[in-house]
Amino acid sequence: MRLLIVEDDTILQDGLAVGLGLSGYSAEVVDSCADARAALAAGGFNGVVLDVMLPDGSGLDLLAEWRGEGMRLPVLVLTARDQVTDRIHGLDRGADDYLGKPFDLEELAARLRAILRRAEGRATAHLHWNGLHLDPSRMSGTLDGRDLRFSRREFTILHALMERPGAILGKSTLEEKLYGWQEDVESNTVEVHIHKLRAKLGPSFIETVRGAGYRLAEAS
Repeated sequence: MRLLIVEDDTILQDGLAVGLGLSGYSAEVVDSCADARAALAAGGFNGVVLDVMLPDGSGLDLLAEWRGEGMRLPVLVLTARDQVTDRIHGLDRGADDYLGKPFDLEELAARLRAILRRAEGRATAHLHWNGLHLDPSRMSGTLDGRDLRFSRREFTILHALMERPGAILGKSTLEEKLYGWQEDVESNTVEVHIHKLRAKLGPSFIETVRGAGYRLAEAS
């Protein structure tokens, strides 16, 4: 899951990127409205964590602008302005959730899972396919009675495939989920992690569709 974090506090930027990374998210951090517009225009994000007070404008004005343009990505507003009237204003401007500072990272990760699964039309965060039960909150799963742990990038690829069982996801689509919009993409990263996933799940769990990408094998 790729997140755009719009936050100008450098200490908080690092904490969010590292903390959410441990929860399975790939976080791209920007510190202004202008950079947030550019990053979102590049595409590939699943959700946004948005500060209100930014150096070149209001995060809520930016959110209202995005919603006016039809942007439907889930947005969690993260701000020190946490009075009831502030929360009401933020939700009315288009926020899917609103969390005041200071906050607990585990709560933030849980709230993000909630708004992301609502956006996907799912009632539960857990995903199931062909005997595999995937728990996004722990980046773990069970298959045939075995407990499985995944690295962040393994989990990101597997989660993307399990969100759309049967669909073919191209290498470029998976790379978008693994890398930030300004990061250099390593040429064989997807292949390496698909290989590692097959070692854990079985060689036929993920199929290679020649010239197109990867998909989950049909349920047995």
